[in-house]
Amino acid sequence: MRRIRELMAERLDPQTRLDQIVRLIAQNMVAEVCSLYVLRADAVLELYATEGLNPGSVHLAQLRLGEGLVGTIAATARPLNLSDAQKHPAFTYLPETGEEIFNSFLGVPVLRAGRTLGVLVVQNKSARVYRDEESEALETVAMVVAEMIAAGGLEGLTRPGVALDLTRPVSFEGVALSEGIGIGRVVLHEPRVVVTNLFNENAEVEVDRLGEALGFLRVSIEDMLARRDIAGEGEHRAVLEAYRMFAHDRGWVRRLEEAVRNGLTAEAAVEKVQSDMRARMMHLTDPYIRERLHDFDDLANRLLRQLIGRGEDDLSELTDAVVVARQMGAAELLDYRRGQIRGLVLEEGAATSHVVIVARALGVPVVGQVKGAVSMSENRDAIIVDGEDGSVHLRPPQEIEALFADKVRFRAERQQRYRSLRDVPSRTKDGVDIHLQMNAGLLVDLPQLDESAAEGIGLFRTELQFMVASTMPRASDQERLYSAVLDAAAGRPVTFRTLDVGGDKVLPYLSQASEENPALGYRALRLALDRPGLMRTQLRALLKAASGRELRVMFPMVTDVSEVRRARELIDRELTHLGRFGYTLPRDLKIGAMIEVPALLFQLDALMASLDFVSVGSNDLFQFFSAVDRGNTRVAGRFDDLSAPFFRALKMILDAGNRHAVPVTLCGEMAGRPLSAMALIGLGFRSISMAPPSIGPVKAMIVALDAGRLTEVMDEHLLEARPGRTLRQQLMDFAKAHAIPY
Repeated sequence: MRRIRELMAERLDPQTRLDQIVRLIAQNMVAEVCSLYVLRADAVLELYATEGLNPGSVHLAQLRLGEGLVGTIAATARPLNLSDAQKHPAFTYLPETGEEIFNSFLGVPVLRAGRTLGVLVVQNKSARVYRDEESEALETVAMVVAEMIAAGGLEGLTRPGVALDLTRPVSFEGVALSEGIGIGRVVLHEPRVVVTNLFNENAEVEVDRLGEALGFLRVSIEDMLARRDIAGEGEHRAVLEAYRMFAHDRGWVRRLEEAVRNGLTAEAAVEKVQSDMRARMMHLTDPYIRERLHDFDDLANRLLRQLIGRGEDDLSELTDAVVVARQMGAAELLDYRRGQIRGLVLEEGAATSHVVIVARALGVPVVGQVKGAVSMSENRDAIIVDGEDGSVHLRPPQEIEALFADKVRFRAERQQRYRSLRDVPSRTKDGVDIHLQMNAGLLVDLPQLDESAAEGIGLFRTELQFMVASTMPRASDQERLYSAVLDAAAGRPVTFRTLDVGGDKVLPYLSQASEENPALGYRALRLALDRPGLMRTQLRALLKAASGRELRVMFPMVTDVSEVRRARELIDRELTHLGRFGYTLPRDLKIGAMIEVPALLFQLDALMASLDFVSVGSNDLFQFFSAVDRGNTRVAGRFDDLSAPFFRALKMILDAGNRHAVPVTLCGEMAGRPLSAMALIGLGFRSISMAPPSIGPVKAMIVALDAGRLTEVMDEHLLEARPGRTLRQQLMDFAKAHAIPY
């Protein structure tokens, strides 16, 4: 190891350095052959250096990935130790190398961050099984070679038109979570610590450093487990218990210490064992074990940061950043400058993840469930994120870049057409006015109120302020936010939905017991009514913020009319309290509720009689109506919200609103899709609320629509089901026949 360190420091051309490394390995392991194969971008392993084989075969001998012993090692990322290599079923004879006279074979993958960059091999004529310490030593040297490859140390050895695997294009298929196309350069949210000091001067000193860092790591995990707000959380605790298990695992610690005693520094040992473990676990089929890989990776990265800290690469100047992360919090996304981020790629993530909700509000395209994206990426790599079809293209070839550049231009032209409609009234061809409002939840959303020309905010999600905060927002903070929203609206209506947490919206500082089915459990108004102090604080902040102005308050997840009465009693108590202390009350107070639970469909008259307005939360209503979890990819696409049964339920709500002269709005995702928005208008909705980017496409549909004709068609099809033709197909036929963009 000392001699290899000296070779790395000497001024040598790349081929000479490789030749001397393989010669040195052969001498020290008493091997007659030592060869290095490097993986190219075209999935071919090319012989780059050899001691003992025919030197004329260097850069000529090649094996496909998965072909022969070397190709098998590269494909599986596992070593092979054979006493009679030619009897192995994967053995492939390369006549140009002259290796037929050798029997014993030891090959190890050249790994970096779990990626195979090549294969390092030693061979002997005699039949022998190489000892474990020999295999460990060869793996250690392979790590040094991997860093040389990654650092560009083999530049000049590749033939024109041939690239190494480290730079090959990679495409992933994930799940589209936020629309848009992002073209930019990779910024790893938690960059891997780049280990530059590989060789130790004193193994005992490095073992002590490792032990000290492990001690700090274990203490930090115990501290997290002891925290009052985490200790009771079943899921969080399970993850931390897994961390504790890894941190105290003797097998892991022993492998780290062995790597140090073989000549590596403590941090290089962590990097080596982490890379070996990741490569092995990625080939396991058990989903539970594969998920534990994320826990192990996070733990190893924490240990690396404990040893040497974060990397020094300053990426703050990038204006076209595409953030790549395993998972991240909403607040962490807001740490990046607005306008700096072009896209977000998550190895985990779901449509209801907090960070996805915030990204969608910022107009950032997001693709989730992109397994392997972090380990395959390097900072500043070119990357394309397609938030429409869920694809991610890392280091894309020129033809892919050109294709997406055209796509971006087309989207920009289309957005320009939508902007030209900004000041055009939202009115159908037959003179029906449609009120288009926007959904919001953060201060960063408010400029889009003017940009989109929305008539108001039909849904302000007050819980987002709670979700992006590390502690419970104080009453004064809530009041400032609500006042700023009303100021930005400048007299336009704003509907504040009271705190809708629980279910998939877990607040780390609000202790809740784990539930088997949280979407149907203790959440939203149910939780708020049981914690009147929490709800009264929010209601008081809303009433004070609306001083002298109109205030519209809406309750989520109402299941029974009695819940509305109890909520109104809390508002009355706050009005009395503020009046007693001389506060200016809202000029006009309107109380509403969201219809999301099918049980309300059978209480509509009583509900309308107790409210000033209602809003249909089509996301949850359809989810409960069809018993389909929209986050479950197995069933989410099986049922269509543009279905006659669901539209009959929506018609019941509209009819009840008309009977009681109570305005009805819809503020789910349906409102933001031109085809489903067209269907809602045909059904009778005259007010819909959506994400700001959807307003332009929906308005383009509205100005081309004859609402009266569509209503006639829909009434006919809702009453009689036609076999073989769904409501969606009929709506698409109508749009095509009347040149309506959808």
